[in-house]
Parts: sequence; structure tokens; C-alpha cells
Amino acid sequence: MPELKALLFDVDGTVADTEKDGHRLAFNRAFEEAGLDWNWTVPLYGKLLSITGGKERIKHFLDYYRPDFSYKGDLTQFIASLHAAKTRYYTEMLAEGVIPLRPGIERLFREARKEGLLLGIATTTTFENVEALIQHNLGIDAMAWFDVVGAGDVVPNKKPAPDIYFYAMARLGLTPHQCLAFEDSENGMHATRGAGLTTVITTNDYTHDHNFEGAALVLNQLGEPDAPFQILRGKANNHRYFTVELARMIHQRFESSPQA
Repeated sequence: MPELKALLFDVDGTVADTEKDGHRLAFNRAFEEAGLDWNWTVPLYGKLLSITGGKERIKHFLDYYRPDFSYKGDLTQFIASLHAAKTRYYTEMLAEGVIPLRPGIERLFREARKEGLLLGIATTTTFENVEALIQHNLGIDAMAWFDVVGAGDVVPNKKPAPDIYFYAMARLGLTPHQCLAFEDSENGMHATRGAGLTTVITTNDYTHDHNFEGAALVLNQLGEPDAPFQILRGKANNHRYFTVELARMIHQRFESSPQA
């Protein structure tokens, strides 16, 4: 049976609860800066999250919510400039310390490194966003904790396509049978399952009602010793918070019985 070698993490919604009070607000600030009257409310942003990638999300918004909007210049460049402004506002928010990591994330990162597991990131957000989130929460040198960072436009197709996970595994020299993935959304799970990965889900306000059929374990969070997780689907072998031991148990169970 293949040995568990790596943990692969999505970022937005998984490593940190970045969407509602992070990316959404940054988008709105970018729109205001550009003199636009667009306002992405909490319910609207929940719908827009079905589209992965910030530039793609803006384009979808224009196509389906603001078809009346016309731009005389290069629309692709205009969208890119909006997204760049949004990234600037978002990284400023990270520097202010208003977007912490989700419960259990830092603890699991540290335990995995101590136990000799590789760490990887597989996300549709930009490398700059990942770097800012990690450095402001874990320290200036913490990006070195990760053996691969797959982010942004390094692959042609974003989630729910599995490309970013194939990219991460190729860079690590590993197969899906040697990895365990962590996601928070149905789109993310489509990506991991398309890549053949066993998947652990941690839900959030935007994804708690998504369809996670086929997930190895669905939790409300990874949990801490003094703040246990809630199991929404699956078995955690009497664990109260997520550990490397539990990761190995899940990996072993699903590798020995793919239909579990």
C-alpha cells in the first residue's frame, strides 16, 4: 500500500476564511477606486463563488449581472487592472492582521513538517495572495514550509478542473495515492476527485450546504485540543481534532478500500 507522503491544501476558505470579509471587501474597494457603482453583497458573492478565479469572476459578473456595462478600451486589460487593485487591497488587509488562519491549520502544518510529510498548496488565487496570507500569519520565512505552491495562472484550467492538483503532484514527484487533499467547496472537491485524490473537507459559511459526496471526511473545521471539530460526514476514529495520525488513518482506509 502506498505511504502517505504529502498534504495538499486549497487556500481560500480552507487555510483561511478569506472570502466574505476578505476578497469580497477587496473587490468592492477596487470597484470604488475605479469609479464603479458595483457592490458585491454577501449573498451575491456567494453566487459568484461558483466561478473560480478573480478575473474570471469579474467577467462572469459583467456577462450575467451587468450586461449593460460597456467599456471602450481593452476589456481584458481593464478586468486585469481591477483584479490587480483588488489584490493590493487584499494584501493590505492581510498586513493589518484581519484574516487569520482557520483553526487547526498552523498546528497541522507544524506537525506535518515535524513528521516528515511534504506540504503543498493548490489554489486558484494568486501567488501574491498566498504569500501575503502565509507570511503575515506564520512569519516572513514561512513560504519555505511548502514544497510546492501551485497558484493563479500556472495551469490553463482552474478548478473545478483538476489541473492545479496534477501540477502540484508533478512538481512533488508523487502520485494521487501518496497524497491527501484539503478543500472547502464543491468546486474544489471536483478538482481533487478529478485528480484521483482522497479529500478532507472543512466547510464554511458559503459551502456548508454543498454536495460533498465521495469525501473521506467532512468537518466544520480542523479543530484544536480545546475546540474540537464537528463531524458532518465520515469517521474520525475517536479523534477530536485533526492530526497527522488521523490523516494517515484516512489515507490507509481509502487506499485499502477505494469505495469506503
